[in-house]
Amino acid sequence: MKARLFLPDDAARWDEFCAGAHGATFLHSRRFLSYHSDRFVDQSIVIEDAGDWLGVIPAARHPVEQEVVVSHPGITYGGVLHHGRLRGGEMLAALSSAATLWHAAGFTRLQYKAVPHIYQRAPAQEDLYALFRAGARRYRCDLSSCIDLRHRLPVSERRRRARGKALRAGAQITAGNEHMRALWGVLEDNLRRKHQTQPVHTLAEITTLATRFPDRLRIIAALLGGKIEAGILLFLTERVAHAQYIASSERGHEINALDLVLESAIEESRLDGKRYFDFGISTEEQGHALNEGLNRFKNEFGAGGVVHEFYEWNLRRNDDAIG
Repeated sequence: MKARLFLPDDAARWDEFCAGAHGATFLHSRRFLSYHSDRFVDQSIVIEDAGDWLGVIPAARHPVEQEVVVSHPGITYGGVLHHGRLRGGEMLAALSSAATLWHAAGFTRLQYKAVPHIYQRAPAQEDLYALFRAGARRYRCDLSSCIDLRHRLPVSERRRRARGKALRAGAQITAGNEHMRALWGVLEDNLRRKHQTQPVHTLAEITTLATRFPDRLRIIAALLGGKIEAGILLFLTERVAHAQYIASSERGHEINALDLVLESAIEESRLDGKRYFDFGISTEEQGHALNEGLNRFKNEFGAGGVVHEFYEWNLRRNDDAIG
């Protein structure tokens, strides 16, 4: 077993490998990673044995801290991806081999974004055990709200009333990525008005992704008088419908249009055969602050908590083997 750096000629094989890997989603594909490849210096790794691929690790240099490698700075979660051949001791050896390669390239620390278990097609948390053995520390933990669509928790009466208010106001549900520009206008205004920020993705970037992955990005929105007043952009993986963006105008907020949108998205995801509906995190400040109101709002739809874990590994102490 050995680790080597990803090469551009590996792209097609990488995507084919990730298509069947236990913990991979379309976010791990080179087609996704390449849309903003100009922002990052790639340091992805292939784990192989005599040319046979055992696993891959999407990674890149930290945008600011040059001595840090991140798996991966451009996506929500990274991790070691495999088809079941990196279990137990094999995972320990794979991460040790990767550490040796990164350390030789001048990196002193690895920041590792574990894939949350809801996105895994089969149990695949050997990486967390290997990081524990290596002495890595968990430096961040975010809390997300997630609905198990087979065993949904009770929906609050407040959410039921809010959905009814939207219906009585005349809000209608529409779906389709042709609403991208209109929803982005609502989203940008919302973030500017409430938080003085802007979306992580520009309209051009998200349009590019929707073109590359037409079956993986889906907009569900509420119309009032023919105008988009609230909506959600879903990232669709094999098991999960993830709410990547949720937005409402002031008018949409007045009539609780988001309640109608979210309930429609949840039901559509269930009918589509998804196992989970993930609202996304409600934490701030690297996980040290919880937005209680936002977390309560999401949980009132019948959600429970799922964590996103982040680890940091001192490669200087682990450049030869994991003890």
